[in-house]
Amino acid sequence: MKAVVDVQNLVKHFGRLAAVDDISFRVDEGEIFGLLGENGAGKTTTIEMLEGFQRPDKGSVLVLGEAPQHARREWRDQIGVVLQESDFDPLHSVRETLALFASFFSHPRSVDETLALVGLTDKANERVGRLSGGQKRRIDVALGIVGRPKLLFLDEPTTGFDPVARREFWQVIEELRESGTSIILTTHYMEEAERLCDRLAIMAKGQIVAEGTSSALISAFGATTIRFELPDDIDHVTLCDVAGVNFAFRDNVVSVIVGDDLEAVLLRLLTWTHSRGTALHGLEVLRPTLNDVFLGATKDEP
Repeated sequence: MKAVVDVQNLVKHFGRLAAVDDISFRVDEGEIFGLLGENGAGKTTTIEMLEGFQRPDKGSVLVLGEAPQHARREWRDQIGVVLQESDFDPLHSVRETLALFASFFSHPRSVDETLALVGLTDKANERVGRLSGGQKRRIDVALGIVGRPKLLFLDEPTTGFDPVARREFWQVIEELRESGTSIILTTHYMEEAERLCDRLAIMAKGQIVAEGTSSALISAFGATTIRFELPDDIDHVTLCDVAGVNFAFRDNVVSVIVGDDLEAVLLRLLTWTHSRGTALHGLEVLRPTLNDVFLGATKDEP
């Protein structure tokens, strides 16, 4: 797989602060790569070096085969950027704003196609100053994709979107990936990262502290737990006689820690309780989430 981004031992200091501290990663062609972290973790500085707006102190960065700080205009023509916030002329219409930015690119999407992609067709002739915050955010996204970029940087693109609009925009991002656009996404929405990202890296204090697919990170973080209420007619000792299952008890709640054998353990429990003519009330399966992984990876050690 061809790399569209190749970062090796990247370092950036601001005074004594190591904003980015010796990180390495790659983004493959046609991939959505998530960069997660708390505010101040080093995400924005990293992205700015990939975009050519900051110079590394050490290490190397190649984006679409070129060092961003020395890239030609043809390189910039293949990059799309969605910043956290932009400043538009409030007196221009949405269509005028988008047409202006489209003129900066060699082979842009049509204005109408781009407006449709971000759900602003009915606001095309509205002045920007009259739009809501969420609608202005859609303009940010429209400006990032109007140039048909090979690589798109999305910096918290769905901030200000309601839940329905956010899910609709996820479909847009997935369609861009299917069309061959590679995407680097930063977001504070863990559900968004898990839904969209093929791989992701979690940053803390300028370093990458976890990297991989969301499923691999979740699996590595911790085991799945089966939890249920202890049936009235079964005591702790009797329950412990179920072969191959280890239990933890707290008051009247039973917890079973399982690994890759979740289905087998569930079947064993249900078969055993059915044979006794009883049921497992309050039965639930608790899996670690990407949010659990994020909090565990970024918490300060005591």
